[in-house]
Amino acid sequence: MKYLIGTRGSKLAMAQAEQVKNTLQGAFPQHQFELCVIRTKGDKILDKPLSQIGGKGLFVKEIEEQILSEKVDIGVHSMKDMPSEPAEGLVFTTPWKREDARDVLITREKKSLQELSAGAILGTGSLRRQVQIRQLRPDIETVNIRGNVDTRLKKMEEQKLDGIILAAAGLHRLKKQDCISQYFTIEEMLPAPAQGVLALEIRKEDTELKEMLNQFRDAESAFCAKAEREFLRLSGGDCHTPVGAVCERKSEECYQLYGGLWDNQRKEFRRDVVEGTDAIRMAKTLWEKIRSDRT
Repeated sequence: MKYLIGTRGSKLAMAQAEQVKNTLQGAFPQHQFELCVIRTKGDKILDKPLSQIGGKGLFVKEIEEQILSEKVDIGVHSMKDMPSEPAEGLVFTTPWKREDARDVLITREKKSLQELSAGAILGTGSLRRQVQIRQLRPDIETVNIRGNVDTRLKKMEEQKLDGIILAAAGLHRLKKQDCISQYFTIEEMLPAPAQGVLALEIRKEDTELKEMLNQFRDAESAFCAKAEREFLRLSGGDCHTPVGAVCERKSEECYQLYGGLWDNQRKEFRRDVVEGTDAIRMAKTLWEKIRSDRT
């Protein structure tokens, strides 16, 4: 049987989809897997911040429509770009092993954040990254910059920006680790919820395909993504409300969930951490702690 895999056309999206295709083809040689490139609204509008053109879902809707219309069978997304719930009639399969969740800094002169001069300018299209950078270095400016990885690297040079902030996962998947000047710690910058996790989306009734995809599930990645996305859901976060969250295994059974969001009244990024063994309960506890701190 032939399965069509829907993906955006950027190098990173293609690399992610190619990884999925090769994994499935190797495990199920009796089937055929092909990539199908789909352009999304988020790929077409590059001159405005995400917060001004609709937030989450900009890189998703067209692919979901193609799955529902049975033009493709699997949608490959970055989980951090996904709304809290898939479209009606679709489901996410269990996440595969996560890539590095951290954010990174790329500078033209291979400097760390602390080595940059006052007044340095960093490019990022993320409000979450902007507000956290301001807390680390109030003397540094940020400007909006969007596009795929290569486009952003090119804009950094053309606009003479001192640096840009990207996700480590994308650079790792593109084999561009050498560009990285600094990995941000969790204490320095909370990544987007489920950053580094691939979201594989299929039609709800395709149970056989679901079983095939779930053969590569990773329990730790699934637990962490569940906790982070539940915190995002509870906080009502989207591209208009900067939210960060990351979950890590502390011991065999215990996890730590770090979360934070922008407090517009106090003009600060408020954050906290909880421990536990239940992803949903941890997210709720963390949200309640941060919410009580804001009142």
